[in-house]
Amino acid sequence: MPLPLTLPSPRARPATPFAKRVLDLAGAAVLCVLAAVPLALAAGLLYVTQGGRALVREPAAGLAGRPFRVWRLRTGGAGAVGEAVERCALDALPQLVNVLRGEMSLVGPRPEPRTDRPERLLVRPGMTGLWQVSARSDLPWEEMPLLDLHYVENHWLGMDLAILARTPGAAYRHRQP
Repeated sequence: MPLPLTLPSPRARPATPFAKRVLDLAGAAVLCVLAAVPLALAAGLLYVTQGGRALVREPAAGLAGRPFRVWRLRTGGAGAVGEAVERCALDALPQLVNVLRGEMSLVGPRPEPRTDRPERLLVRPGMTGLWQVSARSDLPWEEMPLLDLHYVENHWLGMDLAILARTPGAAYRHRQP
């Protein structure tokens, strides 16, 4: 049974758009270099096992509701290979292109095609977020938007750095059987 949702207390220092963008560009550039080989291997395996393209672009609503396409590895229909790629969170690595283009951020609310909560559109959607590092799979679906809204209302650069630092551990815990 999931634990009740508890959120960190708000901070008084909001992330400045310039500082957040610098963090996004620097982080995405470093991650592109580090992820190049695993991403190429995963895309190659998916291409071979699916008999076609490994990349897909899915619709999403971005900052201020602007539509854009989220890049992902196409894992559906790839059997065990696709499941392994998802468990290792490699399917989201192509979103680094979205971050470099300014459509997404490294940290933010989950990208969705549309939202019933327009407050989510006040910041760029993120590759990772408070939802991912806070009991990712144990959280009831109806509580996930609360984490997104908490992030929108209280984000600051320190929170982004803390979320980025906790993301690898959360992804590792998520893929454990």
